[in-house]
Formats: sequence, structure tokens, C-alpha cells
Amino acid sequence: MPAMRALRTLLALGGLALTGYGLYGLFTDHYITDPLGIAEWAVGGLILHDALWVPLVCAAGATFARTTPVRTGLILTAAVTAVALPAVLRAGVDGGNPSVLPLPYLRNWLLVLAAIAALTTLWALLRRRRKRP
Repeated sequence: MPAMRALRTLLALGGLALTGYGLYGLFTDHYITDPLGIAEWAVGGLILHDALWVPLVCAAGATFARTTPVRTGLILTAAVTAVALPAVLRAGVDGGNPSVLPLPYLRNWLLVLAAIAALTTLWALLRRRRKRP
């Protein structure tokens, strides 16, 4: 177990070093004009993640614990939504630059959700069929 403790210590020190480097860059980069605004945004993201997102995913996992395909589909849907939602909500806002967010993000997000739903349904049906005597 001493090797495991040493590995954990090295990983923790590496994480702290990377965090320090990121904070140094945040507060010294001349392109960043409002570092406190960025820090507020980051803290808001942490609060949103820990106070809302994780409890919702845990509640869904506990609710659908017996039906693995449904639980997996919900977790995939949540992850895809977390990544896609900023682009979906900002679609059409290009700030004078047409190359910013040029794709139909809402349609693509809905297509991915439909694919997840279809695969989840297929998985659940195959699983149910396999369990029959």
C-alpha cells in the first residue's frame, strides 16, 4: 500500500500544480480582461454541477436501478444535453461572424437524443426477450 499512497500523493501534487498554472494564466494573461468574471462563471458551474446535476443523475439512477437500459439511456441523454445545450441555446447568435455556430444544433441534438432513445428501447426489448423462458 505504500506505493498506492505515493501515487496518490504524486497525482494530488500534479493536480495542484496544474490548478496553480491555470490560475496564474487566468490572472496574468493580457487577453483576459475580466478574470473575476471568469472565476464567478467557474464557481457557478461547480455549484450547478454539484447542487443540481449530480443529485438529478443520482436520483435517476436510484429510481431506475432495476432497468439498466433506461438508466443508461437517461445518463447518456443527460451527458449529451450538458455538452450540447450551450450551442443549442446560442444558435443564431453569431456576433457578426457567420462561422460561429454555423450548424443546426437543435436539430442535431434532437437527432442524437432520438438515436439514444431508439438504441435504449432496442436494448430493453432484446433484454426482455432474452429473459423469457
